[in-house]
Amino acid sequence: MYECPNCGGNLIFDIPSQQLKCAYCLTTQDPYHITKDKDAEEAGGDFNVTVFTCPQCGGEILSTDTSAAEFCSFCGASTILHSRISRERRPSHIIPFKQTKEACKKAYIARMRRAPFAPSELKDEKCIDGFRGIYIPYWAYSITQKGTVHIIGKKSYTQGDYSYKDRYDLSGDLDAYYYDLSYDGSSSFDDSLSQRIAPFHVRDSKKFTPAFLSGFYADTADVDSSVYREDAIKLATDASYRNIKKEPAFSGIRLSLEDGSPEDAMALHTLCDQPERVLYPVWFMSYRKNGRVAYATVNGQSGKVAADIPVDIRKYVLGVLLLALPIFLLLNLFLTIKPDLLLTCAGLLGSFTFMAYLMELANILRRDQRLDDRGYQYRQGKGRNGKWESGILLKEILNYVFAEKGAGPGGAMGFLGAGAAMGVSLGVRLFAPVSDLWYYGGAIISFLGILLTNVAIIQKYNVLATRKLPQFDRKGGDSRG
Repeated sequence: MYECPNCGGNLIFDIPSQQLKCAYCLTTQDPYHITKDKDAEEAGGDFNVTVFTCPQCGGEILSTDTSAAEFCSFCGASTILHSRISRERRPSHIIPFKQTKEACKKAYIARMRRAPFAPSELKDEKCIDGFRGIYIPYWAYSITQKGTVHIIGKKSYTQGDYSYKDRYDLSGDLDAYYYDLSYDGSSSFDDSLSQRIAPFHVRDSKKFTPAFLSGFYADTADVDSSVYREDAIKLATDASYRNIKKEPAFSGIRLSLEDGSPEDAMALHTLCDQPERVLYPVWFMSYRKNGRVAYATVNGQSGKVAADIPVDIRKYVLGVLLLALPIFLLLNLFLTIKPDLLLTCAGLLGSFTFMAYLMELANILRRDQRLDDRGYQYRQGKGRNGKWESGILLKEILNYVFAEKGAGPGGAMGFLGAGAAMGVSLGVRLFAPVSDLWYYGGAIISFLGILLTNVAIIQKYNVLATRKLPQFDRKGGDSRG
């Protein structure tokens, strides 16, 4: 807690003024000109914080004071969080919040207006008011590419009956610098959410002081800086080659090295400096239902929104019926479909629905195991530098459906519906009865099976739009939520 020098009240960071402000006497203070007694001497690049730990999911958030909040930001549980005093490594820079909570809520509401099938709870004022400001730790990489570059270029073309292949030895002086290529350093903040609210612009970056955290939370950095080093180098290398190819003299020439490989980086004399710890502002809200959690995040600098949005099945079915009925009447007026063609269309639609259901299950499995979250995989000790090396196999999907509790609603019924549609359609076509009633009956059964699978797909989408409750494998603490 930072005490007001006039009245002793709590000073918190005020976003509009970018100053510390007292809620009682409205005194403002420069964040760099005020310290807490115990933080006056911060040896070894550390600073004192209160660490709040959720007893249900193990999530940890940091704060500069000791007042506990109402619920855990990560799992949405209403619980008493445990707290402890800790010393944390100081980030080098911070981007203070630019978007107020009211601006964050307006941005979120505007996003929800484009989601007509979203559950009503996500649009409820009580839920929306649950946004809280959290500083997310990032690793900021700076990369230099300087020196004389030698690149082989190739160009192929045809003139008359002859094909020509030209080879060029290209050389020049390169002087490129990439500053603050940022990747989130928290395993609790999913990479997919981090990427969707990017970018953060370093023009607002300031030298870190703990006073900026007053009134907000901060997540802990638990992902090693080496995890994203290759990604940052590849990003810089790709950008340099794109700029080189823009040179008019190189028009139409294919460069021998332009796929972002380590050889490309060496050819450009790429050097990656030791990354810096930085904190970026994020408004964070969690919505918990049926043992899963959905997140809504808002970039605290730009106001960009990324949200997990489940579908209310009742709203969806009503919307589909209102749309399908006029389309059916119009088609019935202008088109006449033969029974055998109708049955063939039903079979094909059944096969497409089967594949869509299979892909939905694969996506759910990837998300639940967080295979695309490099930071999380690093914390779990999987893959080289956090990279997952294997893909999703059909065996894994079937095991997920039939054996795992995470299979959720729909389960095997999604396969049975589409399978029945394909089987009935193929059976009637092979049997080739004379009466059209067989074809119409088969088409009706097929479309009912497709409908069953479509319902399962919607149910699975709701699983895909939410996440397993986080388990951070952290212990100890006292907390705030």
